Amino acid sequence: MIVTIDGPAGAGKSTVARALAQRLGFGYLDTGAMYRAVAYAGLRAGIDLSRPQELAALARRVRIEVDGAAIRLDGDDVTAAIRSSEVTAATRYSADHPEVRARLVELQRAWAVGRNLVTEGRDQGTVAFPDAGCKIFLTASVGERARRRLADLQSQGETADLDQVLADIARRDAGDAARQVGPLRRADDAVELCTDGMSPDQVVERLAEIVLAIRGREGTAS
Repeated sequence: MIVTIDGPAGAGKSTVARALAQRLGFGYLDTGAMYRAVAYAGLRAGIDLSRPQELAALARRVRIEVDGAAIRLDGDDVTAAIRSSEVTAATRYSADHPEVRARLVELQRAWAVGRNLVTEGRDQGTVAFPDAGCKIFLTASVGERARRRLADLQSQGETADLDQVLADIARRDAGDAARQVGPLRRADDAVELCTDGMSPDQVVERLAEIVLAIRGREGTAS
């Protein structure tokens, strides 16, 4: 069974998707980390990320390995490195690139073959896995998401301002919705859950209930 979790930046997708996968005994795929890894590879190689062909060639050349929450790039563990503000700002180049997205969706589908999987990102239920058995659209208010992002940055030792984080998230929301390739939108058959006021454990509990209910219906239908 494929469970997709899509939603805007800061909605808590990565945290709850990892925990949900563990709760269900499923594999876990953080697709946003894959786009970050491509951007990080470009920064590390010193290429001009705004040059489409250079970025496309890089995405085809690098080896991205996913092991739960860990991400390796050409054999190097870059799990922490790809979460920096510099990489966050650069990821739009890989996320907006049609050839890069096509390549990474190809890798995502290949990785999912034969697995029970929780996969999260921006277009998992609409593009990567349109036939997924369970689709979730996870969201939260802008203020709530900004506070979570600020806490993440501070935990990484970065200095950040709440007003700036709020502005960054609002700008990213607008950009994600307007993208020509893989825009953020809720799949018609997705279950939407707003997580304002909910702890991560409460969100995971609710999502597990949704998944198990759908799985139970599928089992009864078969």
